[in-house]
Amino acid sequence: MSDRFFLTTPIYYVNDVPHIGHAYTTVMADALARWHRLLGDDVFFLTGTDEHGLKIARSAEANGITPQEQADRTAARFQETWASLDIVPDRFIRTTDPDHTIAVQAFLQKVYDNGHIYQGSYAGWYCVACEAYYEEADLSPNPDGGPGLDPVHNRPVEWFEEENWFFRLSAFEQPLLDWYERQPAPVNPQGKRNEAIGLIKGGLHDISITRSSLDWGVPVPWDDRQVFYVWYDALINYATAIGYGTDQQRFDEWWPHVHHLIGKDILRFHCVYWPAMLLAAGEEPPAHIDVHGYLLVGGEKMSKTSLNQIFPADLVAEVGVDGFRHHFTHDTPFGPDGDFSYEGIIARYNADLANNLGNLLSRVATVVAKKCDGIGPAPQPDSPLAAVAVEVLADTTAAWTAVQPSAALDATWRLIRETNAALEAAEPWKVEPGPAVDAVLGDALEVLRIVAILASPVLTRASVEIWRRIGLSGSPAEQRLPDAAAWGGYPGGLPVEKGEPLFPRLKAQA
Repeated sequence: MSDRFFLTTPIYYVNDVPHIGHAYTTVMADALARWHRLLGDDVFFLTGTDEHGLKIARSAEANGITPQEQADRTAARFQETWASLDIVPDRFIRTTDPDHTIAVQAFLQKVYDNGHIYQGSYAGWYCVACEAYYEEADLSPNPDGGPGLDPVHNRPVEWFEEENWFFRLSAFEQPLLDWYERQPAPVNPQGKRNEAIGLIKGGLHDISITRSSLDWGVPVPWDDRQVFYVWYDALINYATAIGYGTDQQRFDEWWPHVHHLIGKDILRFHCVYWPAMLLAAGEEPPAHIDVHGYLLVGGEKMSKTSLNQIFPADLVAEVGVDGFRHHFTHDTPFGPDGDFSYEGIIARYNADLANNLGNLLSRVATVVAKKCDGIGPAPQPDSPLAAVAVEVLADTTAAWTAVQPSAALDATWRLIRETNAALEAAEPWKVEPGPAVDAVLGDALEVLRIVAILASPVLTRASVEIWRRIGLSGSPAEQRLPDAAAWGGYPGGLPVEKGEPLFPRLKAQA
């Protein structure tokens, strides 16, 4: 029986269109989902949009449309962008979906029935961009005077006062610490786990989870004057998608296998508030939360108000879908912040795709055409590259398991580099046709077959083209590891097509 793998991204606010910061997380998740399908796992990949709250209502008002129209338009933009990047979720969830309303009300009714929600008044500093309240001590000084700046967007906060319903978060300090003790690694990397534990040990305060000054949200079932505050609506999307409130058996089957992929700016919500909410509802906290850093541009986090927003379509026009996906999975190790630059994406494209992989395919196809009448020979069973391929598969698998796509691609590219080196040493283009030429070319074709499989989670298009050009039928994504990467899978005797350069070299624009 295959293992289940339930993978989620954050759901993105619909106050603005998708930029490469959104794409960074979502491409990473799509590649991870594709890798687990190669392993034969039963994968459910979830992404979507967060459509309620004051931020959306204000954005819609500024655009002269209703909040629902704002949500519909921007959700469609996200779906179009993900399709253009070959991101294929099993569900694109929207917090305006009918089953999500059912799940939110069922979940928080359970928390209420369990005695963890009470009524009270709230007064505090609120950041609309974050949809979050902040303590005075958390704010940065405002150089212009007035209210302090929120620590994520550096925008002035606003003072809010209203009657709300509160979640008794303070009661979950010890249960959360006990959970982290029982589960040594629910949050990765280790530094982010330590940060979450530090937040808990620093003391937890009860939090407002409803709003009375807004009607754009999921109604509170026990108080029709209020709607749920956006985070406590949005977090529950992960439960909605696998049947909470509508199909409890499905939820019970999938929930133990959840892997949340998040950015570090929402660590508090996912690693403190969300596990506490689940405990309050009588459910287990998430099994895995993998946290990555910011994708910076010029050393700064992208935001709607800054000039550093870059849209995926602009880069795809330059480097293609595979170049885009490869850069954002390979160039920045998962965990720390990464700094995007145009020069960096061109350099990565030329080095990895044009010079290494593309050149390997081109030179092998050219020499097969000249020396073997276009028919690919079989690999040597005892090739020195066979041992390298075994190590590469092990290292690639370990890196994907650890949610380190960059390290996984480093491992895969080792096989490409060593094969190029073997070709340089053998120089089959200078040797008369015969067994020696057949041996080196057969080995190289086998490497292309293996690399097409191992790189297919990232190179969704090039891997299929490599597969086709070396004469194989079907698709690399249809193969199943580890058996599909065993040495000797290329049968030989197949027509090999030269074709145009897979990755033409690019010049950075002046």
